[in-house]
Amino acid sequence: MIKQYRELFNKSFKDSIYRSFLEDIKADFNYLPTFRVAETPFFINKRLQQQLVEGCHQLIDFIKRKDFKEITDKSLLVNYNVPNEDHHANFLAIDFGICEENGEIVPKLIEAQGFPSIFNFQPQLYRKIKKAYPFTAELSPYLNELDEEQYYKKLRKTILNGKDPKHVVLLEIEPEKQNTKIDFYYCHRDFGIPIVCVTEVIKKDKKLFYKNQQNEEIQIERIYNRVIFDELETRKDLALQFSFMDDLEVEWAGHPNWFYRISKFILPMISGPYFIDTKLLSELTEIPQDLENYVLKPLFSFSGTGVIYHVKKEDIEAVKEKDLYVLQKKVTYSPIVKALDGRVKAEVRILAVWPEDEESPTLMSNVVRLSRGEMIGVKFNKDKDWVGGTIGLFEKPV
Repeated sequence: MIKQYRELFNKSFKDSIYRSFLEDIKADFNYLPTFRVAETPFFINKRLQQQLVEGCHQLIDFIKRKDFKEITDKSLLVNYNVPNEDHHANFLAIDFGICEENGEIVPKLIEAQGFPSIFNFQPQLYRKIKKAYPFTAELSPYLNELDEEQYYKKLRKTILNGKDPKHVVLLEIEPEKQNTKIDFYYCHRDFGIPIVCVTEVIKKDKKLFYKNQQNEEIQIERIYNRVIFDELETRKDLALQFSFMDDLEVEWAGHPNWFYRISKFILPMISGPYFIDTKLLSELTEIPQDLENYVLKPLFSFSGTGVIYHVKKEDIEAVKEKDLYVLQKKVTYSPIVKALDGRVKAEVRILAVWPEDEESPTLMSNVVRLSRGEMIGVKFNKDKDWVGGTIGLFEKPV
């Protein structure tokens, strides 16, 4: 997208530099992520940056509506309704496909999540990219004119909320088995909070505790929640000493209810130049004849689980709970990234935080996923290069 930097990167690229770059990532914890880290960042020009920001603010305006909780209460009726919900989400992950429409490049909202993403990994990824390709220091992955120090200050405030780090835990299901555990490692290193499995939490009355390395019981005052309930529901083998449905004396950095409120559930409610025509199956008056132009998606799933890309009439007819599925118009991803051999599609996830005492979320940084396949997911990009996770770099304001 920024021609001069794309040409400079491609001219500078060598397999040996890429391997050294991966080794640099691995060196921090003697661990390389299980997800594929792409060879290149995504160079985002000012026009696309402006569009991404506009799309985010239009979505945020909807989320800030006074009746937002009322219109999304139904999302909790068919899922979990965890007690002690706060008044707004702490985290937003807003996914845009970089698409082509009427011959123009335009970002289209694919999904929004009221759930944290890899906030701690991305700044470190940028550090590694700068080390491998020093000219990228002329750009920035941050929004709102933030620098790295300001980014971490805002993220720390959101996760800790002024608490002593030893009383804040990053909570996950078997953290050591998660694809995103590199982010957990950086979060622990950056902020000093322990990484705790749900099976290690001890409940006493309304209070929760974990055991530190000295085997001392430490009260949990705030939970940085990374637990996806879809996974929790399938793990009947896990022996928990507490329930998320308990009335607990604990704060949440990312209350679980926001995972459902801010999700595909809201896509049929929003419209505009950056949003895709999306309808609940229960509201379809007739099944479209041109199903090749649609995608069938469950409202509540993670990492593309249950999505049907090549929809047939019988797929729609087979859905029993039609309130829980949407039919979304397909968009045409633009092969916007020029690789050494051919072109690559991109999806940009804008990361935002929303501390308890602030009126609005702050757009912070981003995650980019590159794809040569039909869709962005891993299964569409097996055995391909110049695909996977990376970061978008913006032109710095003058």
